[in-house]
Amino acid sequence: MRIEHITLTHVRVPLHEPFRISNGEVAEKDGIVVAAVSDGLTGYGESSPMAGSFYSSDTPENCWRQLNEHLAPAILQQSFSSLDEACEWINLQPGSNFAKVGLETAMWDLEAQRRGIPLHKLLGGSRDAVASGLAVGLYDTVPQLLHAIQRYVPDGYRRVKIKIAPGHDVDLVSAVRAEFGGIALMTDANASYGIGHLDVFRKLDEFGLLMYEQPLAGPALEDCAKLQRAVRTPVCLDESLETIADVERAAALGAFRIANIKIQRVGGFRNALRVYELCRKLGLSIWVGTMPELGVGCAQGAALASLEGCDYPTDVEASARWFRDDIIEPWIEVRDGMIAMPSAAGLGYQVDEAKLARYQVAEAVIS
Repeated sequence: MRIEHITLTHVRVPLHEPFRISNGEVAEKDGIVVAAVSDGLTGYGESSPMAGSFYSSDTPENCWRQLNEHLAPAILQQSFSSLDEACEWINLQPGSNFAKVGLETAMWDLEAQRRGIPLHKLLGGSRDAVASGLAVGLYDTVPQLLHAIQRYVPDGYRRVKIKIAPGHDVDLVSAVRAEFGGIALMTDANASYGIGHLDVFRKLDEFGLLMYEQPLAGPALEDCAKLQRAVRTPVCLDESLETIADVERAAALGAFRIANIKIQRVGGFRNALRVYELCRKLGLSIWVGTMPELGVGCAQGAALASLEGCDYPTDVEASARWFRDDIIEPWIEVRDGMIAMPSAAGLGYQVDEAKLARYQVAEAVIS
């Protein structure tokens, strides 16, 4: 496997409405599309950190620099005997996971095309469709939150996730329960609470939630363990689980029962599969999260969610859920709460070059 040239395209696609969590909000979605050409085939990946660095320290701008100045030029000088060797080389390079993932996942697309199989089959997936869950951000008022959920309930999403923040938690969950009854419901705090908020989670325990996603700061694993011992609701870790070592330490402490695997956060499919396999070995539940990414990244997340053992619905939603437009054809669709796996070789979706040009912020061709 040898990459002949790479095209990087930084795009910015408008959202239907601002996506707001406890740490900030965005009105447009940035993504860096990586097109890697080898032996007449083009594999696509996506580097998709949130703008403004409110989810992590990675931004579209610094990922662009890493890809353009080091990662893409360096990989053109390499020749790999296998996909695993290519992934290992990428993993060992300096730089952030959010930058590396664009190259790494493009290699998987190329390999799936070479073998003539869909990406989800190359990953080991066994499902022809995956369950999708609705995620809604923070709103100024409770009626706005309820309206946002009501708009998408007819699409059959298999669970609802609401964002919470200190001072905006028990009232939100109570209102959703009152309006929608026994709907499968979970919260996501994006690490905005501390162990001093334990009483909040004890109150939330009364609402029969699926999980508390990332209630405390990423490094606060000992406190997460204290929280998990104090409540019935499972704690799910997201931002805390960047490496295999993080998973091992968190599991040893009893800090969580459910893992959210984000391909972007861990740096690609190979690392995601290692986290998946370890969680399965440890008897932990799993689901696949998103940023959300644009169409390439979301299609990749849905493919990973086709693996057995991904117990909860993925955060991958329909393209039209968040975006006014998307860069793939066809768009990702959710029907009766499910996303069908494509049967074509590779990613299974075509990247629309006209859309890349329309939303382009920057482009670089490295050869």
